[in-house]
Amino acid sequence: MKIKVLAPDVNASDWNFTPDEDAIRFGLGAVKNVGQAAVEAIVKAREEVTKFGSIHRFCEKVDPGAINRRMIESLVRAGAMDGLGGTRSQLMLAVDGAMEAGMRCWRDLASGQEDLFGMMAGAGEHPDPPLPKANDWSLTQKLQGEKEMLGFYVTGHPLDQYEEKVCELTTHTSVTLEGLAKGEEVALCGVLTAIQRKRNREGKPWATLQIEDREGSTEGLLFTTQWERLSSLLEEDKAVLIRGTALPEEGAGTKVSVQDIVPLEVARVPLPSLISIKVRIGRNGLDRASELSRLFHEKPGDTQVRLRLEAVGDFAVLLDVPARVRPDKAFKAEIERICGVEMFEVLAQ
Repeated sequence: MKIKVLAPDVNASDWNFTPDEDAIRFGLGAVKNVGQAAVEAIVKAREEVTKFGSIHRFCEKVDPGAINRRMIESLVRAGAMDGLGGTRSQLMLAVDGAMEAGMRCWRDLASGQEDLFGMMAGAGEHPDPPLPKANDWSLTQKLQGEKEMLGFYVTGHPLDQYEEKVCELTTHTSVTLEGLAKGEEVALCGVLTAIQRKRNREGKPWATLQIEDREGSTEGLLFTTQWERLSSLLEEDKAVLIRGTALPEEGAGTKVSVQDIVPLEVARVPLPSLISIKVRIGRNGLDRASELSRLFHEKPGDTQVRLRLEAVGDFAVLLDVPARVRPDKAFKAEIERICGVEMFEVLAQ
């Protein structure tokens, strides 16, 4: 429906999902290990302070009887504390110290010391200790944490870092498989989940798996004939290119018989070494030249370009240009728009 879904946020989320301008905000109740009593305590404290400025302020203001270390760590991994300053790795390392400081604050308040020292110190709160130094988690680590805590990727998707490869290598997505004939070849990029290793009646191994892309998921079947070659590549939450054949099933959608698995981190986009572009010379010749020059500048690469200049019924000239390009799908689409269909040809791989 093209409605953006925002990550949970201790400074904005309630128990349930809520509208947030033109988006939907994840509820804190959706975070694994975080119960309703903890969320109610967070919301109550937030109403008193308006906004938690740091993880230390969070632990000082939220009733420690309602939250524990596991809950706070779950909130960090879900991205619900991204607005408190620092990275998720720093926040995770700061949990113990922040909780200890919070407990001291609540003990002082219970003994009446908070009022006394608060009056002596005057207005304003004490500064927070610096967060521990730590390298930020990788995108993969962050997204795995979100998936484990929320059941979804929210702030990104494992395919994001391979966007160019996904665009070039896929022939179908999870929603465009329907209607394919049995045995038709497909190539999908996605994340492997729900891997189930099984054995057939003869005791030979095979597996079922889910291939999740940005649009949904498709069931893949790794049969015994491919098991020995590909079973070592079955890894949960791994971004891969799956090549296979369509297996339409009435009433159950189209599944994929897996013939090859390639981790996207090592997958290569095959590009030709020499291409030909046919350009018909006519009234708009200068315009085409200008647009082709712009395209070559926007798509630099290693592929040589040979122009075939044609005046229909008159002459044809071959011209090798000095520009080298990257003839990906977007490049080909632009050539079709500028020069017309079937004007692009691969001369050498």
